Amino acid sequence: MKKARAASSLLLLRRRNLTSAAPSLQMDSPSSFSLPPPERYIYNPTLRWNPEVEEYFNAAYGADHFARISKSLTHPSSYSCIRVNTLKSTSEAVIRKLIAILNEKRLENAAEGDEVPKEGSLLDSSIRNVIDSRLLQDNDTPIGTSESPSICKCPYPGLDNVVFVKGSGPHMLQYGIQPCQPMKEVIVSRKCAEAVLRGAQVYVPGVLACSAHVEKGDVIAVSVAVEQRMSDGGWGVGFTRGTVLQGLESDPHYHERNGLYIGQGTTSLSRASMFRVSEGIAVEMTNRVYKLPSFYDVLEGEIFLQNLPSIVTAYVLDPREGERILDMCAAPGGKTTAIAILMRDNGEVVATDRSHNKVMDVLKLAAEMDLTCIKAYKLDALKSVQRTNGMLYSEKTDSNNDEPDIAAVNSCLSSFSTDVKINIEMEKCSINATPSETVSNGKTDGRHLSNAAKRKNAPRQRNGPGRNQSLGGRVETSKGFMPNSFDRVLLDAPCSALGLRPRLFAGEETMESLRNHGKYQRRMFDQAVQLVRPGGVIVYSTCTINPGENEALVRYALDKYKFLSLASQHPKIGGPGIVGRCDLFGGKYVEEWLTENESELVQRFDPSSSLDTIGFFIAKFVVGEKDF
Repeated sequence: MKKARAASSLLLLRRRNLTSAAPSLQMDSPSSFSLPPPERYIYNPTLRWNPEVEEYFNAAYGADHFARISKSLTHPSSYSCIRVNTLKSTSEAVIRKLIAILNEKRLENAAEGDEVPKEGSLLDSSIRNVIDSRLLQDNDTPIGTSESPSICKCPYPGLDNVVFVKGSGPHMLQYGIQPCQPMKEVIVSRKCAEAVLRGAQVYVPGVLACSAHVEKGDVIAVSVAVEQRMSDGGWGVGFTRGTVLQGLESDPHYHERNGLYIGQGTTSLSRASMFRVSEGIAVEMTNRVYKLPSFYDVLEGEIFLQNLPSIVTAYVLDPREGERILDMCAAPGGKTTAIAILMRDNGEVVATDRSHNKVMDVLKLAAEMDLTCIKAYKLDALKSVQRTNGMLYSEKTDSNNDEPDIAAVNSCLSSFSTDVKINIEMEKCSINATPSETVSNGKTDGRHLSNAAKRKNAPRQRNGPGRNQSLGGRVETSKGFMPNSFDRVLLDAPCSALGLRPRLFAGEETMESLRNHGKYQRRMFDQAVQLVRPGGVIVYSTCTINPGENEALVRYALDKYKFLSLASQHPKIGGPGIVGRCDLFGGKYVEEWLTENESELVQRFDPSSSLDTIGFFIAKFVVGEKDF
């Protein structure tokens, strides 16, 4: 009888989900539960932009298209993309192993589901998993058992080493609260929420506020605080960490959380502990708006979670065995290792980054994948060309006096990496900051650090991408390379990262900051041009939707270096570039983009398209006989 009731409930819920297959974000409404107001306890964010930036993007894309892009950016992609290390395994073998791992997890969840569901849960996790997997079957034919998520090889030609694992969402969550009874909840930071939407748990540093009287094991709703414009003109959340939530409309920030509930979880700590300890999991997520399988520490060395456009970039470079290739901004090493694998570990891949710890990341990833052709160095990309006779080669050719200021350069250097490791790194959630390199064994300049300074310098856990940066050891520092010393150069430039998903806030970017990104990228491109030999290849890529960092860079490169020409790309699954020019604000902002023919040779990934990727851009140049 119990099984029959469960099956009946499952069928009813499945029908309800199928009738609302479009992501309309409406609540399910089982009669045994009291529903909260649907306009509040859902996930339906709006991405806010600086007004001038929004006007600029409307001019580039059209208002309707840009509105679709903005909406898409607030949601994660519907699938995880796995790159297989073909030197150690095959896509077919990885698919079989992943199915076995996921089925084992499902059995464990089913065993736990025999227990009475905790208060506030609509269904136990095993039933939810069955519903999700069967819904996937209605849209895609999964490989494996009838209850496996959709796992399949990439359907696009030329990407045989790529495996897709389909997630699910957005889910309509029932929080199970009673009328006139405040719901226990935590508010997390925006960066924490973006990580949680990609599969992370809620870590202690990400918690900003919490209801009173929360104990370990409580079921709790999770919402996000998105930055608001402050009275001083800056951006902030408007309350201090540790604020007590009343859960009532009298709470001054009550209405700001409308449409910003990202899931439900079980507390791993009491409220007091959340704001007393410095690390650890605060909330174990049990119900998520978006569900993506986690592959943290799974098949290490055999697979790497990487965004599809990033994988395509390595293919477009078309590395050949025996060549010498430079990856100018290599961390965390996703594209570097992809290049080495395409070369079958035969040749030399030189990876550089200005950060000691990021270079260590590249070396660690190369070691995990058993790749020996990768050499990694600490080197600022702006100093990639070796000094000769006391002068940089770039000084001979760079006539661009329109330089970014130092603050803009530092802003660019702190931009996100484009190789976003979707779930693997979300689970680890360790910070990308380390003690200053001048500090060694707790000393600096011969003096002992205070305990406060040690705590400040210590690595901390957070919700966000990145491996553990406290790896120890030292890396070799390079003084740059001789001109014409590489067959191919990849410049995956630091950028505004406005294509990364999910993104819940974009108000900090201004027209000035976007323009400074472009100026900085041109200086880096000038270095790349000198390092590649005649007859070689340069591939330029970014993870932003900003034409000023994409099409405008290509225009600059083709106009300045007449020996460069755009080359066709394989595989080509993205769309064309943007054609024309931009003339805004009474002629104060003028930008040249591409011709019709040129636009067909670049590759632009639109987050609102059916590809469902991050926003990304790739341009491939062939280098002719140089005239300098």
